[in-house]
Amino acid sequence: MGDSPTKRRAIFLDRDGTLIHDPGYLSDPEGVHLLPGVAEGLPALLRAGYVLVIVTNQSGIARGKYTVAQYESVAARLEALLAEAGVEIAGSYYCPYHPEGTVEPYNVEHDDRKPSAGMWHRAAADLGLDLAASWSVGDGERDVVAGKRAGTRGVLLTGGRDKWPLPVLGPFDPDFVARDMREAVLYILRDGGGPLPAAPGAAFADGSGSEGAPA
Repeated sequence: MGDSPTKRRAIFLDRDGTLIHDPGYLSDPEGVHLLPGVAEGLPALLRAGYVLVIVTNQSGIARGKYTVAQYESVAARLEALLAEAGVEIAGSYYCPYHPEGTVEPYNVEHDDRKPSAGMWHRAAADLGLDLAASWSVGDGERDVVAGKRAGTRGVLLTGGRDKWPLPVLGPFDPDFVARDMREAVLYILRDGGGPLPAAPGAAFADGSGSEGAPA
């Protein structure tokens, strides 16, 4: 018998407010705009050997704000913009369920809905991922909690907000709080995911590999 394949490490990424601007219940692909640091940071994670997985709550489907087809159009636009930046997404998972929804069959609770970790476990099974070697990045506490429940480490993005509950030293606290995706990527590369690329300034295409990295 041969050795089993080595599991891959991943970055689990929230979508709205993390990868793209969040206007609320986004249904039009024309409204998809990458947030600063996304197009520059994600390629650095790929070069470091991570695979990228999107995990997003989409309760707007259950609430009747948009359809599955509209969600898929927005998702396709996002993946096209990322592809233009040289970013390949290994998997994309969404949860259309919410117990307060009005659209059947989505108006129920579901294990995929963050802060539960169902999407993480499905992705790990589908893609052969090592959750303990992986990270979760999102702008909401539910993103971090779901990731921690799955066994990953977590980064919370503040998105310019300056007020967050203080960590309570519990099992679901983020491992790091970053101002934006750029800072999150630098932290993962320098302090969590191994050394930065050997060539000085190689982490980002603009030559800013160590600028702003945490001390």
